Amino acid sequence: MQEIDEPMAIPLWINGHAYLTMADSFFDVRNPKTGEVLRRIPLCGADAADKAVDAAHGALGGWAAQPPSARAALLVAVGEALESYADHFAGLLVEETGQEAAAAATEVRAAVALLRGAAVVAVGATTAEVVAIINDDTAPLLGPLSHAVPALLAGATLVFKPSAKAPSVLFALAELSAQSGFPAGVFNILQGDEAAVEGLCANRAVGALLFSGDPTLGARVEAIAARYGQPCSI
Repeated sequence: MQEIDEPMAIPLWINGHAYLTMADSFFDVRNPKTGEVLRRIPLCGADAADKAVDAAHGALGGWAAQPPSARAALLVAVGEALESYADHFAGLLVEETGQEAAAAATEVRAAVALLRGAAVVAVGATTAEVVAIINDDTAPLLGPLSHAVPALLAGATLVFKPSAKAPSVLFALAELSAQSGFPAGVFNILQGDEAAVEGLCANRAVGALLFSGDPTLGARVEAIAARYGQPCSI
């Protein structure tokens, strides 16, 4: 009997490395133009959310203790690494979002500029806390980074919950963060759908919940957060 190749599963990223977890079900990541199954992700819930948040919380003290200039230097390093892999990241965006190549390249360039300009990004009201960032597939790289850069500069540690439809760019960025010297636990990724969102909302160690993407989906995330008494910024 001929073996059927399974699509590659994209794992979580917890405490500075890929984190494999057993899941009851998976989500197929498809090319929206062709319907081809490209990859898949585990649909995680509260247990995996707690592990990601625990890693972020454990790294918080050391990350917040670093001077802002040191945090900015690491973000700049990630930006330079991203620039060197720009074609690869743009290709992932084209595959998973259906963007045209020019639009994907523009998103990657904007993300590079955001990271490389980290030293002059306004920190705003974000404080040194565990921040969960949820995004859809509207701008899977630039959208979450627009929240992440000021949060990281302020000393926050992060748990990303990327779009199930377009998870690859953030996982690839997590790999670049490790290669660029980010401390383990500062940058974490939780895969999944609504159950993963609920797991983040229910965890009291999450200090802030941010959403990037379509306001309609953002309102759904906000409603989930409200059930757990967790404010959500859209």
